[in-house]
Formats: sequence, structure tokens, C-alpha cells
Amino acid sequence: MISTAEALERLFVLARSLGTEEVPLAEAAGRVLADDVVARRAQPPFAASAMDGYAVRAADIAEGAAFRVIGEAPAGRAYPGAVGPGEAVRIFTGAPVPKGADFVVIQEDTETTPTGMRLATLPSSNANIRPAGGDFAPGDRIAAPRLLRSADIALAAAMNAPTVTVRRRPEVAVIATGDELVQPGEAPGPDQIVASNALGLKALFDAAGATARLLPIARDTEASLEAAFRLARGADLIVTIGGASVGDHDLVAPVAERLGMERAFYKVAMRPGKPLMAGRLGEAAVVGLPGNPVSAMVCGHIFVLPLLRAMLGFPPAPAPRLTARLARAIDANGPREHYMRARREGTGVAPFDRQDSSLLSILSGADALLVRPPHDPPREAGAEVEIVPLTQA
Repeated sequence: MISTAEALERLFVLARSLGTEEVPLAEAAGRVLADDVVARRAQPPFAASAMDGYAVRAADIAEGAAFRVIGEAPAGRAYPGAVGPGEAVRIFTGAPVPKGADFVVIQEDTETTPTGMRLATLPSSNANIRPAGGDFAPGDRIAAPRLLRSADIALAAAMNAPTVTVRRRPEVAVIATGDELVQPGEAPGPDQIVASNALGLKALFDAAGATARLLPIARDTEASLEAAFRLARGADLIVTIGGASVGDHDLVAPVAERLGMERAFYKVAMRPGKPLMAGRLGEAAVVGLPGNPVSAMVCGHIFVLPLLRAMLGFPPAPAPRLTARLARAIDANGPREHYMRARREGTGVAPFDRQDSSLLSILSGADALLVRPPHDPPREAGAEVEIVPLTQA
């Protein structure tokens, strides 16, 4: 068995760079930016009013000062003239500040008069003006690589970028294996269960920027597995679930190797998830996940998500970890790195009492994996530990 760190290093070797494509900005959310977005203009492109009110000269502001209103500046239309001594221009939020004015008095601080307006309240020192280029200037960038969020899309639009260059989505073929499986909605036989792993993993991979396609369940025969691998052709990554151990019905590794897979490793010193396999089959990376539901999902977080991020152009790196304090004491750990399903509670983190790798209800209630190093001694409440926040998809 190898460590999780070594397994990740070998997985990153399998990550081949994907091509790029240009997409309309309206379709770019959730995609990974491949080239920087460069601002084509300043924002705001002019000094703009931050409030509804009156544009005046700061030098004219005094208690009870009266102003003659000489015009109006709504958003989208600048006042064409200049503001002189004792003059004011009615201005609205977002409108260009007229020449000569360097202060916007908010309308709440004014009252109308027969000839214009006067200050009912002495305004604060805030000029209520957004300077030109105060948000960004021409040449400022949104740096790649970056998973584009809604805020990034809004920023790129303001920078006047109608399209962006993004990484092609990794295509992931997901193959669940086993005679015991039926699809959700079907009636299981007395010795069967409903296949859950493939759908959970598809949700996880899609949320990470991939496109996962579910292939038909492969039965425990070489012919069925070979057919599944044929259907997976063209994928960037093939993820199998189950059948990767050493039992008489665990056929994934021998079938894949007969089809030409070069194995990178088999078995990782972790729990849940020891029977993990990886390799390369033609142009595709292959990851063979354990069949137990929690084992498959935990390995998806710890191994497949970092692999997908590397394919999408991010620097190779393990799943992000945070430091937390134990909410309660825990016993010593065994010889394998343990990823315990846990929940953050206030300022601490508490592992669930039941850690069986078949308990999806426990995983659904967890929002973190508490990482126990091999042979970690007992820990008291308040001890500092590492956790992997769970990506919810």
C-alpha cells in the first residue's frame, strides 16, 4: 500500500492538459477560465454620483447656503455645462459629475426654494462621488485559472468582455459494476441493492466543472466490463466503482489491463477507501474506486476532485484542509490514515459515532472529513485537528 500523498502524486502524472474554447459570457458560469480577462475600459468611466442629490462646489458649502439649480444630470446623460459659484445641478445616482462640481449633497440634506435649493442640514465630509477608475482601470485583469462564479461574470461583463476563453470540460465516464446493483426506480431482487454511488459521483464531478456521463451498470463478467470500457472511449477520465479488490468477482483491474491499461498504483493506506486503483488506458486516465458507497464518495473528494482540477489547469494540489478544534475526545487511530465523517459545531468539529463505510445517511449529514494520521494518539476535546471541508453538490 502507498500513502494518500504518493497516490495523489501518481494521479497528477495521469492528468493531461485539456484544450480551450471560447464561450459567450452568458454561458461561462461554472467554467474554468483559461486566459486572463483584460478590462477594456475603466469602471466607472467618469467621476459618478454615488447618491441622488445636487452637484455643487465644495467651496460653496456652508450652513444654510442657497444654490440656483441650473440643470439636471440623470444616469446616462451628462449635464453639458459647468457648475459655477452658487450653482447646483440636480443629479442622480450613476450620472457623470458636471465640470466645476466636486461635491454631491444628498437630497435628504436639502430643501427646495423658489429659486433652487438650500442646505437644510450641513452635509458630512463625504463628497458622494465615485472616482473614475475607482473599481478597475483599463488593463486590469481577472487572472486565470479561476472557476468563474456569478461575481466574476458580472466583473467580466463590466470590463466589456462579451466572451471568455475557458478550459474544455473534462469528460468523465462513470461505470458502476456488480450483479447486485439495479438502477434507482427499478425493483431490486431479494439479493440486490439500488446503485447510488454513480449518481452521487456524477453530481460531485459536474459541480467541479466536469461533464460526467453514466454508463450502463457493468455486470460481473469480463464481456460486460469490456463492453462498458468500449462505451467509455473518448472520455478524458474513466471512473469505475466496485470490482477493484481481489475477490473472485473483482474483474475491473484484469479486464482493464488486458485492454491496455498501464497501472499506476493499487491500494492506498487509508480508510475508507483502501482498494483504490489508478492507471492510464490510451488517452484516458482511469480511477477504480471501492464499491462501498461512503468509500467511493470519500475517494471522489480526496482523489478525483484534485485530479479534475489539475486537468482544468489548476496547479496540482490535494483537497484543501482547514484546522479545527475537537468538540469531543476521540480514541487513537490505527495504521491507516482515517477520513472520519464529521460535522462542524460552533467553534469545534465532532466526528460521528458510526463510521461504517456503507452509511450514506452519515455522509449526508457530514460537512467535513476529520483527517487522522496513521497511529494518531488519543485526542482530548479542544485538540487541534485537520479537516477537509466537503464540497456539497
